[in-house]
Amino acid sequence: MAEDAPGTPSAVPGQIRVATVLIWGEAVGLVATAVLLLVKTVVGRPTSLAGAVLGAVMALAGAAVLAAAARALLRLRPAARTPVVVLELLALPVAYSLAFQAGLVEYGGPLLVVALAVLFLLFSPPARAVLDREPPGS
Repeated sequence: MAEDAPGTPSAVPGQIRVATVLIWGEAVGLVATAVLLLVKTVVGRPTSLAGAVLGAVMALAGAAVLAAAARALLRLRPAARTPVVVLELLALPVAYSLAFQAGLVEYGGPLLVVALAVLFLLFSPPARAVLDREPPGS
């Protein structure tokens, strides 16, 4: 029986599939956040118009990076893990701040759980087996 080629659906470990679903969810949440920021900017009176628009643009950029990385993870591209890990590590203090310092557990809690879950899944043994790069010369 022949092995599945890397990047085919049956070769993608379940941990990576679950992680990509969570990452896609984060990307959708960032798009919704950007839309909400833009709507509030148009109908409200923001203290800083440039700051409000910049926040929306940054949310859209983060969504684009997460979406592209999730797609690349499904294709088992090792380089896709790095931007996801960086963004998830950046999400941890934001989630903590929202949940515990700002008292918005309904926003920070899910973000904290998802970020930790994605990090756990991407460093699980099956995910590492297909995503870790071989050292040069081995």
